[in-house]
Amino acid sequence: RLSARDVRVGRIKTAPACGCVPELPEVETCRRALAPLLKGRSLTAAEVRWPRAAATPLPVAGRRIVRLERRGKFLLLRLDDGWLVVHLRMTGRLVVAREPPARTTIAFGLDGGDWFCLVDMRKFGRAWLVARASEVVGHLGPEPLSRNFTAARFEAMLAPRKARLKPLLLDQRFLAGLGNIYVDESLHAARIHPLRTAASLSVGEVRLLHRHIRRILRAAIAAGGTTVQDFAGPDGAPGRFRDRLQVFRRTGEPCYRCGTAVERSVVAQRGTHSCPRCQPL
Repeated sequence: RLSARDVRVGRIKTAPACGCVPELPEVETCRRALAPLLKGRSLTAAEVRWPRAAATPLPVAGRRIVRLERRGKFLLLRLDDGWLVVHLRMTGRLVVAREPPARTTIAFGLDGGDWFCLVDMRKFGRAWLVARASEVVGHLGPEPLSRNFTAARFEAMLAPRKARLKPLLLDQRFLAGLGNIYVDESLHAARIHPLRTAASLSVGEVRLLHRHIRRILRAAIAAGGTTVQDFAGPDGAPGRFRDRLQVFRRTGEPCYRCGTAVERSVVAQRGTHSCPRCQPL
């Protein structure tokens, strides 16, 4: 693991890595770490070391990085001609280094001799070069932290749906960016069971859930994300939000609110954590 000094002296400049699927706060942490390292720089080449990692051809030479954005769990690099879109999937991480590290699947050359690399132990991460970002992320639902995602809009989205809440909130077409960690945490904060149907929520419950989704995502971003396995921030420090998790991966431990043991179940093929007293079905 890199030390903080390794980063300061420029041996390698790294964005976070995560052993489970990075969610919105982890990708946003990555975007914020990479923006000052990449904005304004030109790409000189793309060296594809794992063919499946390149979801499209990557003729990037001569294109300049204008800005970095995020859409759901996708990192978007706005170029002066097109978009470079990256999805980290399970174990992908992004680094800027003098030489591509081990397990690099794609290395993008940068002016000045650095490399912008997708490093991926399990090789699930993907990159696209497209004319419009919507070609990759156009299917995504609303951004939960956007101004347009109001409680009224959330209520209108949920009202006609008969689906169970957890699978629905995990559906990126319904709402972008949430994953297993933050769905469990948000539902617990709102005292809502993950198997409740969307249409069964009262107006008050919808507003409460809406407020906690946004609050928890903001808090997780401020804490640099959540470390579950090997997530690390730009200075090598773990995501600090792991110390604030109320139910996720706390099976059998007492609920901080009522003292009841946190239970684990499987919902939508995902390990799901909830308090049976605070979140009755």
